Amino acid sequence: MLKHIVMWKLKETAEGRTSQENADLMKKMLEDLKDQIPEIESIEVGVNINSSDAAFDVVLYSEFRNEKALLSYQKHPEHVKVADLVGKINEMRVVVDYLV
Repeated sequence: MLKHIVMWKLKETAEGRTSQENADLMKKMLEDLKDQIPEIESIEVGVNINSSDAAFDVVLYSEFRNEKALLSYQKHPEHVKVADLVGKINEMRVVVDYLV
């Protein structure tokens, strides 16, 4: 099993929306991928409620059978659509992938 965790800090405003609006949109779009991409074993998206400057705005926790499944997910056209939006609205991204 491969666990894929990503966190984003969002721009205060981007694409005509506030960071909160973009966070909510990201959450919906990412969660919708579960029904569109069979390689996703599980997915959870959280929108931050912590006001600390050190906090990130959105976190993605997802699981895949293996690295091949993760790569397939990343190349899937529906994921690419989400990634395109995220690229326009985030100012920082961190990621970790690990096998268990």
